[in-house]
Amino acid sequence: MKHSVKIGFSFGTTSGIITTLGLMVGLYSGTHSRLAVIGGILTIAIADALSDALGIHISEESENKHTPREIWLSTLSTLLCKFIIAITFVVPVLLFSLTPAIIISLIWGLLLLAVCSYFIVREQKKHFLRIILEHEFIALLVISATYFLGKWIAAVFN
Repeated sequence: MKHSVKIGFSFGTTSGIITTLGLMVGLYSGTHSRLAVIGGILTIAIADALSDALGIHISEESENKHTPREIWLSTLSTLLCKFIIAITFVVPVLLFSLTPAIIISLIWGLLLLAVCSYFIVREQKKHFLRIILEHEFIALLVISATYFLGKWIAAVFN
């Protein structure tokens, strides 16, 4: 896989998983609204995917060592990965009631993160279990923080 595509894939996938799960769990714990969760997922899929793609674009440009084609490959692969990953989280929310949909989404997201982490680590010939657990731990920290933030917001503003 080309370096440019690898950058977009790894960043877009990771960001798509962690950002979407964090937002979903925060909205769920604060509102218990299916509409808010779906709206949040779609917002992440569009606005955050475009924002992250621009961030990667500018970051790659600032290194001053990539061709315009490489920069655009990183940009587009980030956009597509982030968008596609985020959209997959809508499916459980559409098919199940909200609490099971959140649980299914958490399992789906953590599984995707583990698989993505495995492929990244395998190429680097590092001990994969430690790195996967590190990535999962960070994701769980984000998810926990957004859960408690949602609870706090609900308590303060309801």
